[in-house]
Amino acid sequence: MSANVPKRIELEIPIAHDNELEATRVAEQLALEMHLGPECLAEIKLALVEGILNAFEHSGSSVPKVRIEFAVHDEELEVVVQDFGQGFDPSERPSLRPLQRRGYGRMLMESLMDDVKYFTSPQGTRLVMKKRLPKCA
Repeated sequence: MSANVPKRIELEIPIAHDNELEATRVAEQLALEMHLGPECLAEIKLALVEGILNAFEHSGSSVPKVRIEFAVHDEELEVVVQDFGQGFDPSERPSLRPLQRRGYGRMLMESLMDDVKYFTSPQGTRLVMKKRLPKCA
């Protein structure tokens, strides 16, 4: 990608089994264009899938879709997952116990991406994740 030429891709996917994989195909294409390494791509895809599945499972949305946005900037890739559900309090963290099988999604996304923020309201949640590119290439 040329310097100072931002690229933005938006898609909406219906809430349905395996539809999150469509968004990973877009991430793969962007990674090729941006010359990202396989480890970086794997981290982005895993965080993306986790964010989408959380939206599918926890949004409580009557609007059966999730919006995904990718924005390529000079120094970072921004990935947004937006649902149209009831929102939640991001300051509340699930209590984790040893051998617990679920509840690690937010911690996982935060460990894979360089910045993770939630913007939430009764009209939905906007998850914004960023990956700094010099670390990734």
